[in-house]
Amino acid sequence: MTEMILIVNTTADTSVTDDLKNSLAGRGADFEIIEAGGLRISPCIGCKHCWLKTPGECSIKDDFERILKKIVHADQMWVISDTALGFLDHKGKNVYDRMLPILTMYLTFYKGQLRHVPRYEKLPDVGLICLGSVEKAYLKRWSERAALNFMRKSLGVFERGEMKEAVSCMC
Repeated sequence: MTEMILIVNTTADTSVTDDLKNSLAGRGADFEIIEAGGLRISPCIGCKHCWLKTPGECSIKDDFERILKKIVHADQMWVISDTALGFLDHKGKNVYDRMLPILTMYLTFYKGQLRHVPRYEKLPDVGLICLGSVEKAYLKRWSERAALNFMRKSLGVFERGEMKEAVSCMC
């Protein structure tokens, strides 16, 4: 069975997704690319409605809703982000922050750490492709911690010049 790869490109650069399409099509991979550079993805406001008032559903009504519905069906999710100050830019970070509804408010120990219980049985492993200069060691550690929050694994952090390596980590 082919695994589903969801690629969310938060940049205006579609050439990176064109490269990925060509590479993944040659491998027979099942993937979907969402060009989110022009979409409205607001930051999480920390209201916790997705846990308490509308479980599993974000109270912010914007373009992220359709992405969130696809995340829970993917085996892997890759975020393509521009950078700012050596880190993800605001749009890339918003994607990670807005994934909160896939967790519940309940806690459990996972790998010796207290984590929120996932709302869904299936959640994707996550990878990150950055277009711009990054503090790679820091971003790699952050990505591992972000994936751990969802009880999943990080697929790695790759820069634009490392597309071949990123594709090799995709299903």
